Amino acid sequence: MISPKLKQLLHVLADGQFHSGTELAGLLGASRSAVWKHLSALSEFGIELLAVSGKGYRLQHPLQLLDEQQIDQHLDGNAKSLLGELEIHDQIHSTNTHLLEKARMGAGIGSVCLAERQTAGKGRRGRYWVSPFGHNIYLSILWRFQGGPAAINGLSLAVGVAVIRALRGFGIVDVGLKWPNDIYWRQRKLAGILIEVSGETSGPCHAVIGLGLNVYLPAHEGQAIEQDWVDLHAILAESFHGKRNRLVGELLNQLLPVLAEYETRALGHYLDEWRGYDAMQGKQVDIFMHEQSFSGVVAGIDDQGLLLLELADGQTRVFASGEVSFRRL
Repeated sequence: MISPKLKQLLHVLADGQFHSGTELAGLLGASRSAVWKHLSALSEFGIELLAVSGKGYRLQHPLQLLDEQQIDQHLDGNAKSLLGELEIHDQIHSTNTHLLEKARMGAGIGSVCLAERQTAGKGRRGRYWVSPFGHNIYLSILWRFQGGPAAINGLSLAVGVAVIRALRGFGIVDVGLKWPNDIYWRQRKLAGILIEVSGETSGPCHAVIGLGLNVYLPAHEGQAIEQDWVDLHAILAESFHGKRNRLVGELLNQLLPVLAEYETRALGHYLDEWRGYDAMQGKQVDIFMHEQSFSGVVAGIDDQGLLLLELADGQTRVFASGEVSFRRL
């Protein structure tokens, strides 16, 4: 948890401009040495600070802290009616894990958890999701379904469509979907979706839908990622600065209705749109399953959302799961 004084400093420094020690001390009503102690604490959260003699202090990159009121301003009427409790954490182990724990305690449908930083962010297959403070989006939504896990087959594909809709609303082109649940921009990963389901096999269940989206990822943080990645800062440069809360609002505008309608509409409603965003169609890929690997050309997805791979011998193999990697030519 960030102290109120430290958060106050962050709000001042968020513009990315230099602020003198005297100015900051006056704003906080504290000594300059006390200000320095607070600023030193920023490193514990992975926040990069630049200090220049005669100029003062500034963040290496400007940021916009998450704010519930600002997010609410960007929600449409439908999303507001579907939204349950909205939590924003300075730091948390994992937004998905947090909502899974709350679900077991009876948390309501449409509960949303956001965090400035995750210490144990989760990716697919047990991977760690790199989650530095204050720049990216770590968002999880809890939803309950009456028909059991079978009723939400293909949900990650529909969620991917919702994310693409939100991004395209910001003028982001060349963005597409990599089966089964990644968002790519020009063959580099921009975001990932992780859905965790718990409940009865044929009865009510709950799902936590997690989204990690790179808004600005410092290069030294990105070194821990084992695949090509990109962030919105690289795609849109300064034109995206200050729009993080607006993006959260637009993501909820798109995601919440998809979740509310999925049991009645199912995957078929989203298939054509998903195929239009398919970033893998016709691409040479390798698919890894357990100890086996398969190489071929992606032939799209079938009506159940399963991946179709055309092998070298002309046969088409169907995959319900697997790790897909673009082949470097």
